[in-house]
Amino acid sequence: MAVPKVNVKLLEDLEIMGFPHARATRALYYSGNTSLEEAITWMIDHENDTDIDEIPLVDVDIDIIDDSSQSFTITKEMRMKAHNLREQEGKRKRNEDKMMEREREKERIQEGKKLLEAKRIAEENERKRNLSLRKAEKEEEQRARENILKKLEQDKLNRRSILGLPLENQATVTSPAIVINQKKISKPIYTTTKIEHLRECLRSLKREHKGENARIRRAFETLLVYVGNVVKNPNEEKYRKIRLSNPLFQDRVGSLNGGVEFLELCGFERMDDFLYLPSEKVDMELLSSAGSVLNSAITNPFFGLLSI
Repeated sequence: MAVPKVNVKLLEDLEIMGFPHARATRALYYSGNTSLEEAITWMIDHENDTDIDEIPLVDVDIDIIDDSSQSFTITKEMRMKAHNLREQEGKRKRNEDKMMEREREKERIQEGKKLLEAKRIAEENERKRNLSLRKAEKEEEQRARENILKKLEQDKLNRRSILGLPLENQATVTSPAIVINQKKISKPIYTTTKIEHLRECLRSLKREHKGENARIRRAFETLLVYVGNVVKNPNEEKYRKIRLSNPLFQDRVGSLNGGVEFLELCGFERMDDFLYLPSEKVDMELLSSAGSVLNSAITNPFFGLLSI
């Protein structure tokens, strides 16, 4: 396949009149390569062809007329036809440009709607999250009030028991007095006071290191290991003795405000460079409660929100 040969003079005249090279070549070839008027008429008749601006390809063995020496006069009528044709082409292109601009405007409008919808969804999700947080805060506040009421009631019962007074509500679960040889000996009464102190210690630790969630979680998990080891092995001294200068202990617990204090609330005592829990002071009920408080702090995403 090859580009057909056309009259060079006619091709130049058409290009001078403002027609593209490819369109002029195509018009000359399909109009018979005879005259400007025929070529312009062909372009008018085929202005809507999709391939009008493509150079035609023909078999190389087809004999194409190429009379380069022939000269034609460009008449006024030809110029008018060429002018009208260019006007129509310009109008067509302007219409296409307008259509494309309208399509682009539609796309911009659609994108704007999508952005507004995405913003609305994000705001709705934020509103729901805030409602959830407020609900969690109210629930924790309610639990705190209930715990205080229970503590006050338990303390009241403890005082009556220590003084040997009859309990007002026998249905209340308390630690019974031990009777030996008809003599009443008071057993230490365990109250919710220490549990609340343990919980408040963890809240304070979280408040002091706000924004360091990973570090706080690691501290809670380490404290749970220390407490759990004593509960599982209360007679093993190595689990009741912690070196304060131990780099691992310092990194995970000792360097945080409240870490050592929590262990002291569990019964550990400072002895030189150690935290030591004497065997006679191992309170399994207290240690179990400490483990429960730590587990709650680790697993409950709303732990401490009320205080923080």
